[in-house]
Amino acid sequence: MDLRKIKTLIDLVSESNVAELEITEAEGTVRIVKSLPAGNQAAAQVHYMSAPATQTAVPVAAAAPEVVAAAPAAPAENTNHILKAPMVGTFYASSSPDAKPFASVGDAVKQGQTVCIIEAMKIMNEIEADKSGTIVKILADSAQGVEYGQPLFEIA
Repeated sequence: MDLRKIKTLIDLVSESNVAELEITEAEGTVRIVKSLPAGNQAAAQVHYMSAPATQTAVPVAAAAPEVVAAAPAAPAENTNHILKAPMVGTFYASSSPDAKPFASVGDAVKQGQTVCIIEAMKIMNEIEADKSGTIVKILADSAQGVEYGQPLFEIA
């Protein structure tokens, strides 16, 4: 994809209410994510991934200068591990509505143990704990959509 197309897409995202745009073409994929930093000025990030196995990130200047405000005193840093969604889909805490959840708050889990299911394109994908520990929080609601990278569980 040529740079003029990418620039046009960035301008369209910057001027609209769209927060994220991903376009896939034969030569690669472009993903534009607009975020609102402190000061509510729009900034855009572009990630360009070529069709072969190589991936390249192309940073693009923000539509407006980014303003960084001083953060209030930060609370104690959370050292718990966050298990994130490996894909986009529908989160299910159990194998059926009547079944016991795979994992509940306070349960000890082992690395590799199934903790939930994410349904994607009519396929049920078992999601396994990537760390042993105790479930501190369940951060997703059963039968609700989740995004790639969205936190699902907090494991201590």
